[in-house]
Amino acid sequence: MARRQIVLDTETTGIDPKQGHRIIEIGCVELVNRRLTGSNFHVYINPQRKSEEEAIDVHGITNEFLRDKPLFHQIAQEFLDYIKGAELVIHNAPFDVGHMDNEFALLNQGYQKTHDYCQVLDTLKMARDLHPGQKNNLDALCRRYDVDNAKRTLHGALLDSEILADVYLAMTGGQVKLNLNQNKNQGSEQQQKEIRRLDPNRAPLVVLHATHDEQLAHNERLDIVNKAGGQCVWRAE
Repeated sequence: MARRQIVLDTETTGIDPKQGHRIIEIGCVELVNRRLTGSNFHVYINPQRKSEEEAIDVHGITNEFLRDKPLFHQIAQEFLDYIKGAELVIHNAPFDVGHMDNEFALLNQGYQKTHDYCQVLDTLKMARDLHPGQKNNLDALCRRYDVDNAKRTLHGALLDSEILADVYLAMTGGQVKLNLNQNKNQGSEQQQKEIRRLDPNRAPLVVLHATHDEQLAHNERLDIVNKAGGQCVWRAE
């Protein structure tokens, strides 16, 4: 069965929904079996209130820009249909999920909590488990896993989701270089696993098969090993 994950980020008018803060942007990218599908979800939302200046400094989305954008109730069902049944991959998930739960609750239409529709994976918790005592914000993880975030001058939900997708795939992609000769006294940053991602558009690998004569010579060698009292455990009986 295909594994569907949605890498998600939101921008908001402020930090705490209990103080009336609302979502103003949702950005999502879809992964199916760890591959980006291009089926993204992105929307700006009129929060019906002003954003705090500190928040605008972070995401750069002005109150004027949001005036003609749809209200949350106008996009709620489409958004829920998009994420329902998937695993949400979110950096600092309690923040985004808390705001999402608040938005659905404000509709007063019987919507349940996000966790009732989706599994949630928090990449911040994952990063802290992998790299205790180090910076684990998105920019730090981009540097650690060599993910390009040059376009990230301000926070943006869709861009941050795209970057987080790359970071998540790198974090969970496995170790490909052991660094066995590395000095044990070197700093922890130098001891990080090195990730090498292959170009998805690369040419297919060429598989060379043994010729008939090569197979005969191989079997003759196995016969010699058997006659000498050896045991060729890989030889099919």
